[in-house]
Amino acid sequence: MSTPEGRILAGIADIAAAAWDACLPGEAECHAYYTACDALAAQTGVGLRMAAACAEADGEVVAVAPFFRLNYRLDTPLQGKLRSFGDALFRHMPGLVTLKVLCVGSPYAERCHLGFSPTLDAAGRAAAFQALAAALERQAAEEKAHLVVWKDLAPAEEEGFGRALKQAGFARLGSLPIALLDLPFKNEAAYLATLSAATRKDIKRKLAKAGGVRIAFRTDIAGLEPRIDELYEATRAQSGLDYGELEVLPPGYFGAVSQALGERAVFALYWVGEELAAFNLLLVEPGRVIDKFLGMRYPLAREHNLYAVSWMANVRFCLERGIDKLQSGQTAYASKLRFGSRLVPSTLHVRPRLAPLQWALRSLSPWLGFERFDPDLAAIARKKAA
Repeated sequence: MSTPEGRILAGIADIAAAAWDACLPGEAECHAYYTACDALAAQTGVGLRMAAACAEADGEVVAVAPFFRLNYRLDTPLQGKLRSFGDALFRHMPGLVTLKVLCVGSPYAERCHLGFSPTLDAAGRAAAFQALAAALERQAAEEKAHLVVWKDLAPAEEEGFGRALKQAGFARLGSLPIALLDLPFKNEAAYLATLSAATRKDIKRKLAKAGGVRIAFRTDIAGLEPRIDELYEATRAQSGLDYGELEVLPPGYFGAVSQALGERAVFALYWVGEELAAFNLLLVEPGRVIDKFLGMRYPLAREHNLYAVSWMANVRFCLERGIDKLQSGQTAYASKLRFGSRLVPSTLHVRPRLAPLQWALRSLSPWLGFERFDPDLAAIARKKAA
């Protein structure tokens, strides 16, 4: 194989779908998913636009990665009262807390979809990664970005490329981990048996009180899109967390994803009488279901214990299909751990392009990780330390 060369493209749509998906086989958050998200952001003017980097050798795409631009507020990890302080600082001195960032990864995924051709060996992957990284650095210099960030690297990518990023001057920060439930069980009873007696009792009590809830799984949500959008926004408003533009979806996201992914996007709909009380968007892969988004109508959802109801519906969905992993994302860690999930770490690698910022970031990086400011994760850390 010849030496790979990196290239920047205006959008993921500029890379052939077959080439992109060959580098990221089996991913529901695939070429069709990303191009649908980006087209919607372009059409509506809401949400972050994505571009792409690729490495090519002998005329073939051998590595791919999405990236986006972000005017990033340094107080983004701060939550609660600390965020109020950051908001006040931003109002008076926005230039002090806002940086222009080139971010490798996607605002529409919880992992950095860094993909490589299956034909590459370890040395070939390393060479392709270097080509990607060099192309992204050139782009950051051209755009005069303050920061280059590799967002949400999974443990495998961290192990494979973390050292190379450190040698290139990147500081490593903790990102929000992903909750993953392993389901090597024959049935629901076997899963429940792994939970504590108190948790089993709580789940059974809540399911017994939810007898009036009707559950339907659909891949076609035609006509329901406005109600689903409304439920998502209601749930986001209820959250005590705020990650700015990183959690904003373009209007029409759910309908667009449904059309783009077909049977790989399953909506679990929870009805109370004639009212849509909650929904779950599930992205289905051969060995994993991604519980992508949950939206609820309050206080109806609390009255019918719909979080517990939806959790068990998702567990059954996986078990009935022989799928042994349920990924449930980067929020509500306390409940997910109680229900048997484990936390899979994610990392950020950040390199300021100005020397003073490099020094400051290296000095402050142990205290800047997102995981330090999530209230659930902070409570878990305090409990472990006690």
